[in-house]
Amino acid sequence: MSARTMARIQRAETPHTGWCAADHRCGVDVHRSAELIADGPVGGRAVITRVRADQVDYAEIRIRVPLARTEDTARRQLGTVLHLCRELLAAVAAIRPAALRGRADQQPAIGRRAA
Repeated sequence: MSARTMARIQRAETPHTGWCAADHRCGVDVHRSAELIADGPVGGRAVITRVRADQVDYAEIRIRVPLARTEDTARRQLGTVLHLCRELLAAVAAIRPAALRGRADQQPAIGRRAA
């Protein structure tokens, strides 16, 4: 009698792109570029990585913003960061509105129902 203890997951391997790092950053079905880093004048940093997952390209952006020590000022800074992130998303979506519209309805997050 043989028992299988783990399900076998099979994913179709995708070829490396011209821009991907083609190293440990890439997985079987996800490709990632080398990071582009922009340092800010007072300790802030932005890191942008191009990612292709499921035949869709994304810009993955991580930012580190130094906050003031006082709570009220830090909250205002966080509000400004959130506001500027929303403006960035709107500006990028305006460049390709047809390609970006409706994608959230087609692929809801895992474990969540579509709205």
